[in-house]
Amino acid sequence: MSDTHANTIAFVRETQLPPSPPPAAETGAIKWVRENLFSSILNSILTLLSLLVIFMVLKGMVPWFWNSTWNANSLSECREAGTGACFAVIRERWPQFFFGFYPSTEYWRPLLTFVLLFPALAPILFNKVPQKALFFTLLYPFIGYWLIWGGSLGGPVATLLGVVVAYCVYRTLVAQAPVIALLASVAAVVIWMLFINGFAADALAGVFGAGLEEVDSRNIGGFLLTMILGIVSISLALPLGILLALGRQSDLLIIKAICVGFIEFIRGVPLITLLFVASVLLSYFLPPGTTFDLVLRVIILITMFAAAYLAEVVRGGLAALPRGQYEAADSLGLDYWQAIRLIIMPQALKISIPGIVNVFIGLYKDTTLVSIISMYDPLGVVQPILADSDWNGILWELYGFVALFFFISCYSMSQYSRYLENKLRTDHR
Repeated sequence: MSDTHANTIAFVRETQLPPSPPPAAETGAIKWVRENLFSSILNSILTLLSLLVIFMVLKGMVPWFWNSTWNANSLSECREAGTGACFAVIRERWPQFFFGFYPSTEYWRPLLTFVLLFPALAPILFNKVPQKALFFTLLYPFIGYWLIWGGSLGGPVATLLGVVVAYCVYRTLVAQAPVIALLASVAAVVIWMLFINGFAADALAGVFGAGLEEVDSRNIGGFLLTMILGIVSISLALPLGILLALGRQSDLLIIKAICVGFIEFIRGVPLITLLFVASVLLSYFLPPGTTFDLVLRVIILITMFAAAYLAEVVRGGLAALPRGQYEAADSLGLDYWQAIRLIIMPQALKISIPGIVNVFIGLYKDTTLVSIISMYDPLGVVQPILADSDWNGILWELYGFVALFFFISCYSMSQYSRYLENKLRTDHR
């Protein structure tokens, strides 16, 4: 009887069992594949079709790359050497792709300019960089101009003095009238560049000497020209677009009318038309005898074009802010410019990051249109190569190389925008 009773007593465990591992289908790569690629019948069919397309593409491209030829002097030699891609044309013409017709003995100058670009951008792109580095960022445009175009150091120094004069004018008047201070500083820059800069540059040239060998703008091409047009236009278009967006929402009738007219006119004209204006017509509006570099003219028109689109993107960000943000700024006793700088604009720009980067990427790719006005950007460099009898008939390798460059550049901008969005996210999702 006692044995039967002992067998009916349940065992009570005093320690907790370790958790069992999840099923193989609920963890790791298997779970990701099941949830993302085979979550439904339709999704499974699309996945299989996509894999089939990828297989067919790789089936044709892998042998094309694997059997490529890198050492040849013409397309016919490439065809004799193998059946794959003829990358010998890239190997032979890479200086034109990167530098255009820049003097080969001076390649170190654009290379040094490109290297210095990263420490110049670091304080702007990453807040962990010491703000003292902004001093070099402000000097970089003048250093870069001198390295690429050459000549005496007196020219960039004279231009820098003009910027310093404009800044002093702005600081003197900003406390009384911010709008007047801004307009006065712009007027000071224009007056300095049109009437004073030349004399100041000549005077300073005697102090600094001849400097570097001068390079004509027509010799600048390839990826170097694309980087110059893209980076400079992007850097100038963003602040101008912010001012246009604020001007469009201004209560001052004249300023609002000017900004609305500018935005609507530029957005209603194709960029290629503006490039023809920069190439042919813009010099007619300058004083007689004034020389205006073609690259500078193109930068001005591309900047205006991008600023008009950025103004609408920023205006959308301003419109998306709740009215309470404006009221909160008023309740703190902030004036208009303090409220815009400290409360309104940071939030509006955060909202507008995807649209701003979209405009930047579109602008960067649109720089290829300068080939229409006989400027040797990467696509402009392709045309002389195709006209060469040794390489006549080659297409995929040339345009693929250009496409790879633009993909790397634009993808980098896109990834930075995602990094910035995640960094500024405040919803803690």
